[in-house]
Amino acid sequence: MSNSAWSGDLKSLLQERARALGLDAVRVTRPDAIPEAAARLAGFIAIGAHGDMDWMMTTAERRGDPRTLWPEARSVIMCAMSYAPAHDPLAVLAHPRRAAISVYAQGRDYHDLLKGRLKQLAGLIGAEANADVKVFVDTAPLMEKPLAASAGIGWQGKHTNLVSRTHGSWLFLGAILTTAAIAPDPPEADHCGSCRLCLDICPTAAFPAPYRLDPRRCIAYLTIEHRGHIPHEFREPMGNRVFGCDDCLAVCPWNKFAAAARETKLHARAETDNPPLAELLALDDRAFRTRFAGTPVKRTGRDRVVRNALIAAGNSGEASLLGAVEHLTDDASPLVRAMAAWASARLASPDRHASARRKALARERDADVVAEWQREAPA
Repeated sequence: MSNSAWSGDLKSLLQERARALGLDAVRVTRPDAIPEAAARLAGFIAIGAHGDMDWMMTTAERRGDPRTLWPEARSVIMCAMSYAPAHDPLAVLAHPRRAAISVYAQGRDYHDLLKGRLKQLAGLIGAEANADVKVFVDTAPLMEKPLAASAGIGWQGKHTNLVSRTHGSWLFLGAILTTAAIAPDPPEADHCGSCRLCLDICPTAAFPAPYRLDPRRCIAYLTIEHRGHIPHEFREPMGNRVFGCDDCLAVCPWNKFAAAARETKLHARAETDNPPLAELLALDDRAFRTRFAGTPVKRTGRDRVVRNALIAAGNSGEASLLGAVEHLTDDASPLVRAMAAWASARLASPDRHASARRKALARERDADVVAEWQREAPA
C-alpha cells in the first residue's frame, strides 16, 4: 500500500496498518514512562529470584530504561497479538496420559511471526515520519510488560502478566522504538479488584504476594528455563505439565471477553496439541528436533522436555508407561536418568523397582542420579 493511500495522522495510520497486519493492539508510550522499573528489577535480582535466567542479571542495567538501549528514541510503540485459545487450556490436566503444553507454545514460534509484522509497521513510520526505527520482539533488554501497561494495552495483573479488557491474559508483545515524537496514549487502570483467582490456583505457591512472582517456584520457569533437576517439592504439583503452565492465565475472569486468536499460525499443531506422554518419552534428539521444529518447545531441548515428561509419567499412575520409563534409566543424559529413577519408583512394583535400582547402581557413575536411586523407594 503506497503512502498516498493513507489518510489521517501517524497514529491513526499505525493502527489501521497494524490491524491489516493481524496485530490486535498498537499504542504508544514514552521511553521514560517506567521510572520505577529499574529499582524493581534490581531488587528482584538481588534476592536471586531470576534463578537460571542469567541474561536478566547481565542486562539489568540496560533493561530498566529503554533510553540506555537507544538514547535517541523518543517514542515506544507497543504492539500486541492475541494467542487466545479456542478451548479451555486446563482441561488437559484431567488426562494424565497426555502432556500439557502451554498454549503459547502449541503453534508456530511467535518471535519471527510477530517481528515480521512489526518490521512492516516500522517501515510505515520511517516513510511517513522520516524517522529512524528499531524493532524488538523479546530480543533486547526491554521490559515489555511495564511498557505495554504504560501505553494502555492493558495492566499487569496480580499474576504479573499483562491483562487486557479485550484480550484477557493472552497477548504476545513486541516493541518499535523510533526517533519520531508520537503523542503517548494514557495507561490502563488496574481492573483486578479483589479477585485473587490467579494467586490461589498456582500449584506451587509461586506468588508470595499479589503482583509478585518467584520464578524459582513457577512451573513455567521450572519446565522451560531451569537447566537442572526439578526440586522434589515441585514434582507432584507439576502433574502432567510438561512445557509451561497456564493455570494463572486461564482462570482470569477477563478472558471471557477474549475471542480465539485470529492468526491461524498460532493455533495448536498436531505435534504440540497436548500429545500422549508415551510419544514424548520415545523421542531421541533427532526425533525431538523434527517434531518441534518451528515451535518454542525446540529451544528448551530434548533432555529437559523428556525430564519433564518423566515427571508427568511418574505422576500419572499409568503402569502402561513403565516400560518407556525404564528404558530411559539408561539414557545418555544424567538429567533424564535421574527423573527416570524417580518415575520408576512411583510406577513399578516394589520388587521390580528394587531390581531396577540394583542394576542401575551397579553401572551408574553420576552422583545426582545415584542419589535419586538411593532416595527413591516404591510407595
